[in-house]
Amino acid sequence: MTEATIPVSSIGTTGVSRFAGIIRSLRRSPAGFIGFVIVVLLILISAIGPFFTPEVAPNVKEILLPAGSPGHLLGTDNEGKDVLVQMIAGGRTVIFVGFVAAAISTVLAIVLGSLAAYLGGWVDSVVVTLADVFLTVPQIVLLAVLGAFFKLDSPVLLALLVGGLSWPVLTRAVRAQVFSLKEREFVEAARLLDLGTPRVVFVEILPNMASFILMNFMIGVTNAIYQLVGLYLLGLAPLTGSNWGIMLNRAWIAGAIFNDNSLAWILSPIVAIILLLLGLVMMTRSLEEILNPRLRDR
Repeated sequence: MTEATIPVSSIGTTGVSRFAGIIRSLRRSPAGFIGFVIVVLLILISAIGPFFTPEVAPNVKEILLPAGSPGHLLGTDNEGKDVLVQMIAGGRTVIFVGFVAAAISTVLAIVLGSLAAYLGGWVDSVVVTLADVFLTVPQIVLLAVLGAFFKLDSPVLLALLVGGLSWPVLTRAVRAQVFSLKEREFVEAARLLDLGTPRVVFVEILPNMASFILMNFMIGVTNAIYQLVGLYLLGLAPLTGSNWGIMLNRAWIAGAIFNDNSLAWILSPIVAIILLLLGLVMMTRSLEEILNPRLRDR
């Protein structure tokens, strides 16, 4: 018998073809591809941009310059700081907290919801009761109370807090999905083969919910960003550093909305947040086509 050989030219072609397939799927939906480009650009600008911009320093000689002033494309704030430089640096915390908090809440919801539906009994009762308790308390109110007692000055702490309070809604949705999927033939076959609960739940059942989970993850990102910006706007998180929420808080307190020269100061972070959220929603359409075979085969 001769030993089979793999051509050197074929090495790595699988990964390249898979990436090319993802790009083609993204391009099938113009709106989704535009959303993908918007999100990627905002992430790249927020991650790399601060390395190429000067440090923001107060300048009493350039207070509240209007947009389009020489050297200040978006004008300056009430301390003479350049608004554009603050905008470039201000997306890091918002994007980081949004995605990390959504990842935390999604993982919690997947684990708790799927195990509750699959195992049933007391596990299901405990998870449902906990979810109901968390759902009875408005999240923004609970975050406001926690912000009054604790110093929420770390993006990681904010992400853990927001993510740790955002899992109940998705948990109930995942639980309902798993209830319907666990009666399917392939799940019954996995049970008969005694593959174990982790294998049945996380390998056999959850992949069939990929597009559903992705949609809810994107919703989780938008909700986390809303909550974070709301905390800063209300002054419930430490106003240290620079991010879009802090810019909104300072501009609102300074009455920027009533001054024509400072409209760019208060509108810039609003437009950036809207673009980010709009891009996420639009991008989800294309990503769903990648993960949903019925949409991909159209």
